[in-house]
Formats: sequence, C-alpha cells, structure tokens
Amino acid sequence: MSATPANPAPATPTPSAHRAAGILSRPVRINGLTVPNRIAMAPMTRMFSPGGIPTDDVVSYYARRAAAGVGLIITEGTYVGHDSAGQSDSVPRFHGEEQLAGWKKVADAVHAAGGTIMPQLWHIGMVREAGQPPFADAPPVGPSGVNTPDSEVTGKSMTQQDLDDVVAAFAQAAADAERLGFDGVELHGAHGYLVDQFLWEGTNRRTDAYGGDPVARAKFAVEIVAAVRKAVSPDFPVLFRYSQWKQQAYDARLAETPEELAALLTPLADAGVDAFHASTRRYWLPEFEGSDLNLAGWTKKITGKPTLTVGSVGLDGGDFLHSFAGKGAEAGNIDNLLDRFENDEFDMVAIGRALLQDPQWAAKVLDGRFDELNAYDAASALKTLS
Repeated sequence: MSATPANPAPATPTPSAHRAAGILSRPVRINGLTVPNRIAMAPMTRMFSPGGIPTDDVVSYYARRAAAGVGLIITEGTYVGHDSAGQSDSVPRFHGEEQLAGWKKVADAVHAAGGTIMPQLWHIGMVREAGQPPFADAPPVGPSGVNTPDSEVTGKSMTQQDLDDVVAAFAQAAADAERLGFDGVELHGAHGYLVDQFLWEGTNRRTDAYGGDPVARAKFAVEIVAAVRKAVSPDFPVLFRYSQWKQQAYDARLAETPEELAALLTPLADAGVDAFHASTRRYWLPEFEGSDLNLAGWTKKITGKPTLTVGSVGLDGGDFLHSFAGKGAEAGNIDNLLDRFENDEFDMVAIGRALLQDPQWAAKVLDGRFDELNAYDAASALKTLS
C-alpha cells in the first residue's frame, strides 16, 4: 500500500474556476468609484455593536474580508439618526460621536486592506415594536402605522414633519459617511422596512401625495435619494437596495410587470441613484414571464444603471430556508452566474452567508480554489465575528 504524500499537489482548477477568476476579477465603475472586482459583501445584521458602537472585533471582521479579496464591503444595516429607526442596542448606529468614531476605524481598516466600503443606511419603520431599544419611548412609525397588509394600526402614521425628519437623517448620515472617508452609501429600501413600507401597496394606505400609484408610493424614497445626493459630492456613489419580497411576506411583489417596475425605479434613478442592489432570494430565477432576466437584469435594462445581484450565491439548497440551514442539493451553479455576467445582465454579485462562514471565500473563488470552499453552517457562522 502506497503512503499518502506529505504535501499533496493542489487540485487543478476546473474550466469553471478559470472562467470565474477571469470574469469576477474585472474592475467595475460606479459613479466616481472604481471597485477592484465584481464581488461585494452583502449587508447582514450581526448585533455585535453594544451601544450602537462598532467594536475592534467589527473592525477586524470587515477588514479580514477586504484583505481576502472582497471588492466592495456593504456594511450591515446601520440606524440613521431618528429615534424610531431601530429596535436593538446591539445594532450599529450611523450617528453619535462614539458610533461614528467606531465606523471611521472600520473604513480605515478596509481601505488599508485594499477594499472599498459603504455603510448601509437603515430605518426599520413599523418592524419596530413599542418600547424597544435603543430609544424605548419612540413610537413605531410608518406610512400608515401598519406592518402587514391585513394588520390593524399599531403605530404612528407619519406626518409631514416626521417624513422631513427622516429624510434629513438619511442625508446627514450620507454626509457623515463621506466625511469619514467611506466610498459611498447604500440606502436600505428593501425587505419590508420603512422605505419599502412606502413602496409596498400592502403597507401604504395613504391617500395623500405619498400613496396611491407606484410613482406616488416612490415619492418618499425619491425625496431621500435627492436629499442624500444634495448632501454629498457629485461623484460620491449612492446605491439603493430594494426587493419584491418582504420579511413579512415572501410572496409580496412591488411590480407584476416590467412597466410597473419602471414606474417605481425611473424616478429613483432620475433623483440620483448610481446603482441598484436588487435583492432576491434565489438569483437564478426569472423575474417576469417571457424573459430569463432576474430582478437585477430587469433593473439594469430599465434604468441603464449598474446593478448588483444577490440571492443564495455559494450556498447549497434550492429552498431559501433550507439553504439558510445549509441543507439540500446544489442550486444556482457558478456557470449560470458567469453566463449572466457575460451577457451583461448585471455588474456585481453580493455574497452573504457564504462570506459569514468563510472569510476567505472571495480569495478562493478568484484563485480558482473551489475545492477549498467551506459549506455554510448557520450554527457556527452566526455566533461569532470570525
């Protein structure tokens, strides 16, 4: 019986691995920013920032992934400076002297590691419940005081002053991000949180200028984008993340047709969005009948803006909940993703849970070392900032 070599030869990269390295390593331009490759880290709430202040562990967590080749870090959602914005004292805030000082350390570390970084600016709206931290006296607020289409009013329907205050909070956070040296900002308009509660007919029952048809429902988001655009330099990138699905309803849809989607997105693009981050649960699924384009593909076709796709990339399992637990068969293979890149369907891919499990994921993919990738395990990946 022959002995096992002490230092076995590394596996030969497959054709798909060579192809992935070639495609994903290409730089991409978003307004005044050149991102060194096509891999982004998707925003993922971690709750490791006591008092809303990013710790040294948070600094290392982001820098480690930038050093391993992630071209663009989009941070976990950070609460803007409005008392009703959040629901936890462990989620970072993007306001306050200590909080912003912590975020500057994060940005500096990511830059030192060779990456680019944007904070995701967030207000959760009616997802908040009365009495929750960090500001327990603040009421839940939203377009109509409801969190689901069939729920009773449990929060405050926002007044014009409330709307103006939140718009100003987003603009101030964006200005602070540029001052601290971040490379852009992402506005969270997805997943059933405040901005999305205005976009979604199911939670927007307003009869004023902010409710009704898709253009009216987009008015609040457009005002935020316009205020942010005014608060930062002309070449400072502004991203907008949106989704059809909501945490309150996975089957929810903002638009049933490309025409309805255009009615929502065109005003946002005109207001100053530089790139759209189209959040889907499975990136390989077509968005509308009669076309293979996914949501990011349709977004790029409609707006002409760069887009980021996302949704179970690098995970096992075709079902969203099963893939979260790391169960099931392989889905959404790499060749499918690369074909879509070559067809110019989208410009970047955001990686979420796979990067939680394996901080070296980008380096391994860019080097063609697919055989070294670690399978996602929720039980371990969610416990620490590895």
